[in-house]
Amino acid sequence: MSSPTSPTLHLDGLDLAALLCSRVCHDVISPVGAIVNGLEVLEDDQDESMRTFALELIGKSARQASARLKFARIAFGAAGSAGASIDLADAEGVAKGMFSDEKTKLTWSAPQALFPKNKVKLLLNLVMVATSAIPRGGVIDVVVSGDAEAPTLVLKAKGSHARIPPHVEELMAGRPESGTVDAHGILPFYAGLVARAAAMDVRFAIEGDEVTITATPAASPAVIGAPEDPDGEASDTALA
Repeated sequence: MSSPTSPTLHLDGLDLAALLCSRVCHDVISPVGAIVNGLEVLEDDQDESMRTFALELIGKSARQASARLKFARIAFGAAGSAGASIDLADAEGVAKGMFSDEKTKLTWSAPQALFPKNKVKLLLNLVMVATSAIPRGGVIDVVVSGDAEAPTLVLKAKGSHARIPPHVEELMAGRPESGTVDAHGILPFYAGLVARAAAMDVRFAIEGDEVTITATPAASPAVIGAPEDPDGEASDTALA
């Protein structure tokens, strides 16, 4: 793990844009490719059962591609002019759309309210980080409490082989051990950028098969590698 005093990595704007575009393309290329395959079957195969299968594949893949693009539009996009707010109901809709056909189930408890866009973007990016905490699938429980300017975001990811994703804490703090970031690490790195823009601290904790991610209003500059508690167990890691 990198040192708390390690310099924060500052990506060139063009590099950040390129890596985020790469991430979005990675997420949509599979369902789009499946749509192309389905269309080829419709063109070349006259067997009725195969044509039915192809139509089902096209429909399912189109829904997946649409859901992933809608999610990316809010999670990575500007989502309106500076200072704009986003309805948490819209965030819930795009988040649940991402898991409609997946092995992971999402539960959501949040007020019906408009929240500052960076706080909503942080929430959605943390949903994706939580997904990587349960690689074999499971349940992600999202709870938003407090008012729009000072909310508490709690995400609990429970599933077999749950773990705090490798290097996620360093990446979110902007201090990757390697000193650089690639397309695989851009999501947590970007989540850290959004957290700092939203003045939120993010903490990770794990107990058994459940990983908890908590984001709260930043009280002071957060550091990586919080000191051990009196019982000798490491305290939760705080990230800003």
